[in-house]
Formats: sequence, structure tokens, C-alpha cells
Amino acid sequence: MLASADHHALTKGREITTLLALGAVQFTHIIDFMIMMPLGAQLMRVFDITPAQFTHLVASYGLAAAVSGFIGGFFMDRFDRKRALLITYTGFGLTTLACALAPTHHWLLVARLAAGAFGGLAGALVNAMIADVIPPERRGRATSVVMSAFPMASVLGVPAGLILAGKFGWHAPFFMLAGCAVLTLAVAALALPHLRTAVHGHEPIRQMREILTHGIHQRALALGAVLIMGGGCLVPFVAPSMVANMGIAESELPIAYVVGGVCALVSMPVVGWLSDHVDRLRLLTGISVAAATVAVIITQLGPSSLGFVSMMMAFFMVTMSGRFAPAMTMITNAVESRYRGGFMAVNSALQQAASALATALAGVFVARDSAGHLVGYHILGYIAVGFFALTVVLGAVLRNAAPHVAIPATKKSALAEPLATAA
Repeated sequence: MLASADHHALTKGREITTLLALGAVQFTHIIDFMIMMPLGAQLMRVFDITPAQFTHLVASYGLAAAVSGFIGGFFMDRFDRKRALLITYTGFGLTTLACALAPTHHWLLVARLAAGAFGGLAGALVNAMIADVIPPERRGRATSVVMSAFPMASVLGVPAGLILAGKFGWHAPFFMLAGCAVLTLAVAALALPHLRTAVHGHEPIRQMREILTHGIHQRALALGAVLIMGGGCLVPFVAPSMVANMGIAESELPIAYVVGGVCALVSMPVVGWLSDHVDRLRLLTGISVAAATVAVIITQLGPSSLGFVSMMMAFFMVTMSGRFAPAMTMITNAVESRYRGGFMAVNSALQQAASALATALAGVFVARDSAGHLVGYHILGYIAVGFFALTVVLGAVLRNAAPHVAIPATKKSALAEPLATAA
């Protein structure tokens, strides 16, 4: 008989090592996705491709991750979480190596599709394992620890990748990532616990139907998708706009990313603590208002000093990453443990699809003028504001249907698990 994953209580030390291992997986997964954006100027120059073609390279990762995540939702809860993560992460490392070896932009596109397929499954398993081993009253902080992979990627991974790309070409960052994946795989194999969910007589079609038709699940999935789209339509052209519109040299991009990443890294634990102690919807609302303000400003910047651009990058990364801790904690609290693996796979699929859609949307509005400037980026700033507002609205809809998702468990411990019936 399989034990429920909710009963896999870990010691404090094992809990920390598990979160660090999951954070390492997320770190490399996020760098693999993020590195494409700051490489945009170089890739467009080397391959002689348009901004729209560049967005295809970025969006391909999310599209493949969406398809694989949805398929994974049918069987994710059938397997041991650790074994599934190690297998999918191995595939991720190999396909990242294929990206490094791609001779043309078409082969790079194929490799990005393959990397996205494995990366999407790995990301879903990371989120499911957080919810499996961390009780609701500490889930916000745990989520912030793993989500700190985003600013860490900006502080360490992206600048290192840009430096390597500047010296050795765009292939170098992907070789670096493939090497990091080997080390991370070894750490994960040693540190992660084996987890099986209490699924007897597993029926994939029936489980997927129950996941998709559950009213609270539907609200949570909608929130997860829209959460991604606000930042998703802005991020692909942040670095290219710094070079083309703000006058920052490609060699100076790592400085802006380090400044932004350090600030986000400092802010994430604070936001995680707040997610466990204040109403999560109110926290999400406050951060979203700040994010909307930053989005409007940064998409309209012209020639600026490196110091000012770095400051705006700090505000951008703090507000974009800060939205995730309260929102993702609400989402993971909305699902029962028996559905968690499949639900998180579907959620990851929808988020990756939303990211791909947002990236494609960015490519529709942004183009180069005769002087080499990116035009139309300011329109995306206003579109992002709309997505931020919709995120708050959907968060309110979810909280109205399942109040426990937003109420700190320290205040309402009786509501640690979601209701079994849909609203």
C-alpha cells in the first residue's frame, strides 16, 4: 500500500536539503529559459533573423513545455516523484546540450522544443514536491525559497552566460548549463526523498476529468495562466530594448541583471514570509500595482544611464518575481493531495502555454525601425497592466470560492486542505 505524500513529514534538515535540491533544479531550468532573452540582440545579429523570428525561438520552449505538461498530467501521480524528476531532468540536460551544438537557428528551434518538453515536466514535479513535503503554514516561505531561483539566475547564471557568450559565442551558455545540469542531477539523486501518492487503481482519463472539472481547480488554473502573461509579454524584449532603445552596450547587460537579481534575491524571503502571515490576495494586489507602474515606465524609456537602467531593472525584477509567492501558494493550496501531481502538471502546461502566447504577442507589437530602435514596446506595457489587473480579479474569484487559499495557515490552521467539493 502506498502512503500519501502528505504523510512524508521530513526532519528540518532534510526539508532544507530537499528545498535546496529543488531550487537547484529550478535554477537551471529558469536559466535555460531566461538566457534566450538577453541573447536576443546577439542571436538576431548572428542568425540575421527578425524580432518575430526571435520570439519563435523563445516561445518554442514554452509551447513544448505546455504540451508535455498536459500529457504528463494524465500519469504524473502514478510514479514516484523523485524517479520521475530524475528521468525528466536527465532529458532536460541532454537537450540543453543539443541547443549548444545547434548549427543554425532552425536546429536551435528544434532543440529548444525538446528542452521545453523535458523542462516543463521537471518544473511541474518541483512544484508538486514542494506541496507534498511542506505543510500549508510554511508553504509560502518554501515557495519563495525555490522561486529564489529566478533572482539567483539573474545574479549568477544570466551574467555568466552573457560573459561567456561575449567571449566565445552564443553556444557557450548552453554548454555551461549542460555542465550545471550534470552536477544538479547528482545532488538531486542524493538529496531528494522518494514520494508516492496514495493513488490506487489509477485511471488517467478519470483523474484528468476530475482535475479539469473541479470548480476550485478551474479557478486556480486560470489564475496560474494569467499570472504568467503579464511578465511574459515584457521579458523577451527587456534586454534587447536596453541595447536598442536605452543605449546600453551588450557588455553592460550583466551589470543590470546582477543589480536586479540581487534586489529580487533580497526581497523574495520577505515576500515569502509575508505570504505566510498576511492575506495573500492583498499582498498580490499591492505587488501588482507596483508591477504595473514599473511596466509602464520601463517600456517607454529612451537613452538612459546605466545606473538608472539598473535601478529600473531592480524594480522590474522585484515586482515581477514578488507576485509569484502569494499567487503560487494560493494555487497549490487549492488542490487536494491526491490530485496534486496531475494538477501541477496541468498548471505548468497552462503557464507555459500562456508564456508562449505572451511571447508571440510581444512579437506582433514589437519591430525594428530604420535606425535599429525597437518600436511598439510601450504598447506591451499597457497590455501587461491589463494582465496584472486580471490576475488580481482571478485571485479574488479563487478566494471567494475557497477562502482558505489566501488566509495564512497560522491564523486558520483548520483550513489547511481545500474543500473536497467544487464551489
